[in-house]
Amino acid sequence: MSTQAPPRPAVRIAGVSKTFRSGGHTLRAVDDIDLDVPRGEIMALLGPNGAGKTTALDMVLGLTEPTAGQVSVDGQPPRQAVTNGRVSAVLQSGGLLRDLSVAETVRMIASTFKYPMGVEDVMAKAGITGLAKRKVSKCSGGEQQRLRFALALLPDPDLLILDEPTAGMDVAARREFWDTMRADADSGRTIIFATHYLEEADSFAERIVLMAGGHIVADGSTEEIRTRATGRTVSANVPAGTDALACLEGMEQVHHVDHNGGRVQIRTSDSDAVALALLQDLGGTDLEIASGSLDQAFMALTSGEGSGENASGAGSGETSGAGSGETSGAGSGETSGDGGSGANEPSDRAGHSTKATSGTARATEPASATEGDVR
Repeated sequence: MSTQAPPRPAVRIAGVSKTFRSGGHTLRAVDDIDLDVPRGEIMALLGPNGAGKTTALDMVLGLTEPTAGQVSVDGQPPRQAVTNGRVSAVLQSGGLLRDLSVAETVRMIASTFKYPMGVEDVMAKAGITGLAKRKVSKCSGGEQQRLRFALALLPDPDLLILDEPTAGMDVAARREFWDTMRADADSGRTIIFATHYLEEADSFAERIVLMAGGHIVADGSTEEIRTRATGRTVSANVPAGTDALACLEGMEQVHHVDHNGGRVQIRTSDSDAVALALLQDLGGTDLEIASGSLDQAFMALTSGEGSGENASGAGSGETSGAGSGETSGAGSGETSGDGGSGANEPSDRAGHSTKATSGTARATEPASATEGDVR
């Protein structure tokens, strides 16, 4: 009897490490990570400054090669997937010609693809139809970000890489953007995004991968991440004059008990056991169970690794991007980070930037990023 092979993931990162040389020292930005991203998933990649997120995404985009391990996109080498129009990236800054109108920009980039989506279609999807005649220089930061999104949609990619995709957008625009992303994911498009907005990851990501010090320190749904890092908080009213506090504090699963009037709050690794004890043995009423916030989980899971200062040296923010080679004519590569002052990646990166962006990344940004940034 034949068995059906499991579906091929949209992205596979297997045993991948990336090191850089700087001033005679080796900086390890990514340290032996494994990650599969299924098709149609919306995944948030989070972490503090220097965590390795941008370097990991650069490898998925084919903008830099791993020192060890393998990266594949839809079973192909990343550069090939980009060249074939299967991958698009929306980065945070640079890559737009200020003197062109919005519509002129989209038409120009569309002309670089063999089979682009319709200009009007991608503009409508990105919510910029009403900006068609406006000069790029007159667009707000959020409007320019939506323009970059329209450019990324032109080749109808299977995978979208988004770096701070809603930076500069107002609340309504952000919600509309993520409604579009959900619809895209439902149709089979895979979306990986990095963001400073933890509440955005909490609300819109189906899965969160948290990096710190070049390692993946957590991987799961938002609920799983919150529970793993902070446990759950069980609160209830308990009758006065009982030994409920002593009983709760004596439970192995209980980490901390607060008492305010007749109400107790218990932080625990096993909310079911605590709830059962409260209701059956301690006369508890009006019981509530809540997970910790994603912010608390983020701090708990990354604080041990430091803010980009891990033992293997990936700390000071190496520049993992390079170059000109921007097909849309956006001059030399603009650094899209605010934190890096560290080691430059080997010089072969600059020589490859044009080739690496000859697919879809060329329609959005210069091939540049700074690993020292939170992204």
